[in-house]
Formats: sequence, structure tokens, C-alpha cells
Amino acid sequence: MVRRLHAEGITDRRVLDAMGEVPRERFVPEAVAADAYLDVPLSIGAGQTISTPWIVAFSTGSLGVGPEDTALEVGTGSGYGAAVLSRCCRAVVTIERHPELAEGARTRLAELGYDNVEVRTGDGSLGAPDRALFPAILVTAMAAEELPSALAEQLTPSGTLVCPVGTGSAGTLLRYHGGRTEELADVAFVPLTTD
Repeated sequence: MVRRLHAEGITDRRVLDAMGEVPRERFVPEAVAADAYLDVPLSIGAGQTISTPWIVAFSTGSLGVGPEDTALEVGTGSGYGAAVLSRCCRAVVTIERHPELAEGARTRLAELGYDNVEVRTGDGSLGAPDRALFPAILVTAMAAEELPSALAEQLTPSGTLVCPVGTGSAGTLLRYHGGRTEELADVAFVPLTTD
């Protein structure tokens, strides 16, 4: 998988190392574990999916997160993306609105020793104001039509927000940094739901 990701343009060594280290098969249901390393999204329950390895690697690399940074992730899912991100920075706060997914991710991450990840249950579009400001925020669900303003407000002045924006499940992965928004790739994600 790591060789394939490198061939597909993922060049950040820390991201590639993290992708090689995190056991993706442990973050998907047993029934689809044999498909864990295919570059396809897989169902993880509650109407949610685990993103493809490429999108996890590409999104993480697009953050430009540093080893001393604390990152915020919106949309924990199974915890896989948080585990990968946690190998690239000091700490991760991740928020999942589905309690059963949040609890599963919390348990799985603890069992696997990812002790620098804090899993919260709630509306991720509101961020984590008690832990802000963040140098890196990654959203793993499709925001409707614009970047969530509460998240942009929780960035450090030099921070980066990576978030898919679109209608329904189709849109564009955007990177917001230094007051500028850049289009990165056409993507498909489950919708970001808010209270």
C-alpha cells in the first residue's frame, strides 16, 4: 500500500511511515478486513465509511502538521485517520457525533496504544474551543457549500484547515491557510451533519 501511495504522489515521508505503521485492518469490521488495504472506502456502520488510504494520506499530508503540533480531527469514524495523524504530530483531538462509533474508536485506539489521541462525542462542526487554537484541523465529512466558520476561528494565525466542501457527498477538498483557500482535489465524502 505504501509503495502504491508513493507512486500516486504521496511524498511526505512521515505520512508514508504512519500509513505503513497503522494496522488498517484493525479499524474496519472483521467481515471486510481482507479488503482493508484496497484503495476503496469501506462501511464501518452507522451509515459511515472509512476513507480510502489515498485520501487519508493526501489529507494528512496537506495539513503540513509538525511533530510538536496538536491537531483537531472532525469525524473520527473508526479512528483510523486519527491514528495516522497521531504519528505525525504531538496530539490529536478527534470528534465523532455517533456515540457507538466514538466508543469503538476510543476502545480500539487505547488497545493499540495510540495514547496521544483524545476521542470526543459531539457536533464536530463546533470544534473544540476549550483546546483551541489549533495549527491543524482536518475534516473528514463533506461540509455544505462553505468551510465551517467555527473551525476556521479555531485556527492559529498560521494554521491550516483541510475540509471537503460540496453538495451531498460530492465536492472539492479545500485547504484554508493564511486567509487563502486552495482547491486540492475532487472528492466524495459522507455529509457533515450538525445539530
